[in-house]
Amino acid sequence: MVRTTSRARRVLLAATASLLLAGCTTVGPAGPAPPGVPASRAAQDELLKAAEHRLVVDCLDARGLTLAARPRAPDEDRAFQAALFGAGPRELSVTLATGATVTANDDGCLATARHRLYGDQRQWFRAQVTVDNLRAEAQARMRSDPAHRAALARWTRCASPPAPPRSDRPDPVVAARCARETGLDDIRTRLEAAELVTVRTLRRDELTTYRQLRDRALRRAVELSASTHPQKGSTPS
Repeated sequence: MVRTTSRARRVLLAATASLLLAGCTTVGPAGPAPPGVPASRAAQDELLKAAEHRLVVDCLDARGLTLAARPRAPDEDRAFQAALFGAGPRELSVTLATGATVTANDDGCLATARHRLYGDQRQWFRAQVTVDNLRAEAQARMRSDPAHRAALARWTRCASPPAPPRSDRPDPVVAARCARETGLDDIRTRLEAAELVTVRTLRRDELTTYRQLRDRALRRAVELSASTHPQKGSTPS
């Protein structure tokens, strides 16, 4: 039986880790935007960010705190952090298919703002964390594919040949060239696209919840924006 040296394992792990950087991925085509909601995704994100910021500010204000004047004394800063992010047990928790666990408090102003915006903070947290890690899940599934394992082994031999001098961190230029020459880049692209389709099917319930709660939040954000910036000639209530 051939044993993999600890150094070779580190090289393999380095190559694999480069594939598993978690990040947002598109959630597929959505329906038309709710009335009053901007059509572009970027504008929608800005609308949600502004609404969340306003709700956080309102929550802190009710506690006699403000984002504009954060305390400098350590004890006061800890109190501010607790008010903003929560101080109780991290009651929100999602364990992903990749094995990673993401946790958050549900008693701070940030959690309160998201509850008011999305309607159900616990459901939104689970849906958002899952959707944000769809690509990481697809990449983790890709690792078990025989074609990917073979290409990764070829890449390791190319990027870190056995002759000295040897390095645990291959030169980036060499690593990129080897990824092209060994077919690793092409295999990554093909397998990741296929696995994303599979993952979206497996997580369709979370994707549906994500879209529903996001649409709810967008409508609420439009209402908040209208109350902050009333139309000319209207009388604020």
